[in-house]
Amino acid sequence: MKLEGIHHVTAITADGPRNVDFYARVLGLRLAKQTVNQDDPTAYHLFYTGETGHYGSDLTFFEYPGARQGRAGAGMVHRIAYRVASTDSLTFWQERLRGEGIEGELHGTSLRFADPEGLGLELVVCDVADQPLVAASAQVPDEHALQGFEAVRASVADPADSEALLAATLGFTELAPHDWEARGRQRGGRIVLEPATGQGVPGAGTVHHVAFASLDEDHEAWREHVAAAGEQPTPVIDRFYFRSIYFREPGGILLELATEGPGFTADEPAEHLGERLSLPPDFEPLRDRLERVLRPLPDTRAWRPAEARG
Repeated sequence: MKLEGIHHVTAITADGPRNVDFYARVLGLRLAKQTVNQDDPTAYHLFYTGETGHYGSDLTFFEYPGARQGRAGAGMVHRIAYRVASTDSLTFWQERLRGEGIEGELHGTSLRFADPEGLGLELVVCDVADQPLVAASAQVPDEHALQGFEAVRASVADPADSEALLAATLGFTELAPHDWEARGRQRGGRIVLEPATGQGVPGAGTVHHVAFASLDEDHEAWREHVAAAGEQPTPVIDRFYFRSIYFREPGGILLELATEGPGFTADEPAEHLGERLSLPPDFEPLRDRLERVLRPLPDTRAWRPAEARG
């Protein structure tokens, strides 16, 4: 069994409308699903992806209005890296971000910056065979569009036990010291373990968990495999758009293994993904109440090319 790279990364925002403006307008991602946190349906769960909603580009946010500012620390992902096509793209993004009042720092073939709530982001020039997961945007030219995840950077106090789990249990390959890749038949994605910078504080602008992709047919076997290694995975949880198991690795990072499908077209046609509140069947009876509680979000169709608006 092999994991198919990064499935999604989930973070926390205190301001859903500003979050949508930044990720859909500024970064040019597609808001592919407006739904709710299935453990707290009064909170939005927003999914930003490439055009088709394919896993591997899927940055998601729980919205908790007024949440305190968080700070990444030990046992947390502190930076999310996306692929871009060229160094010209880094120049484009540095200028575009500067126009939004955000300063990016060039580090060789990467550009590092933070979103409006302080979440660390990075754009990395990559030459890989993986399919580019690009969204159609009227704001961002195709040649400079984000192409899906390359890596997450995480802080741990002592990487040894974390790396033992990655290698022996999850089948990652070490590409460089503390730099580990999960690569399957379709995609790959990395986790880079870095020294902890103190205790973290969960909150707005921090990552809640990172998910790696499992083939549908392997998912239950992965749960049994992780449990046999001495970890404590949850039962398989049906999230309607995919199925999940969760566990904390020895360094404290919350990991999820998520299936490829059924996917975001389970309840919306591909051409209209993310245009309205989508609720899994178990939550549909709550629609009237939730639509009164959840704050209105910007209409992202204004930031998409006319031919992609459906």
